Amino acid sequence: MKDHPRGEHASHPEVWTGRASNRFQWLLALGGAAIVALGIELAVDSAWTSGIAPLVMAVVGCIAAGLLVLFLTLAFVHVALKVDTDSLEVRCGHVGVPRRRIPLSHVAGAEFDAHVNPRQWGGWGYRWRPEKGTAVVVRRGEGVVLQLWDGHTFTITVDDAEAAVRIIRDRLRPTAAGPVR
Repeated sequence: MKDHPRGEHASHPEVWTGRASNRFQWLLALGGAAIVALGIELAVDSAWTSGIAPLVMAVVGCIAAGLLVLFLTLAFVHVALKVDTDSLEVRCGHVGVPRRRIPLSHVAGAEFDAHVNPRQWGGWGYRWRPEKGTAVVVRRGEGVVLQLWDGHTFTITVDDAEAAVRIIRDRLRPTAAGPVR
């Protein structure tokens, strides 16, 4: 971890935000748009002589598959993490869906993981694995691993994950109400 100010005088912003993105997924989104364009091209310039039913199925299939690929890639092209004084919120994609809000009172601890890999989770996106927990993975690299009080873990790939872990840990510490005896 990097050297950062510690102790009572170390200040953190009231709201910390971080994000991570994956530029490769834009290529997948382009592929989805191409599939939609193919469906439209089939509908407009159809030279099919075998009937209307196969043409309709091909057009609807191309448009549906293309929109599905387009939506799923754009939904996970980036992830945003916001840590405030009482909770953290994870939002995916341009629309911010799926979204998960976790109160800090539900967090038992936070760890820095320098090597989060989509292969560990079965690909990009919002993932769940019984032996590993839940994750939002948009790229390979550093991430935050939260241990929740219910025994589950939640992993988020985010740039400057060390700062996020440090802020979460500081906010999990109980504040001293009086002199220590």
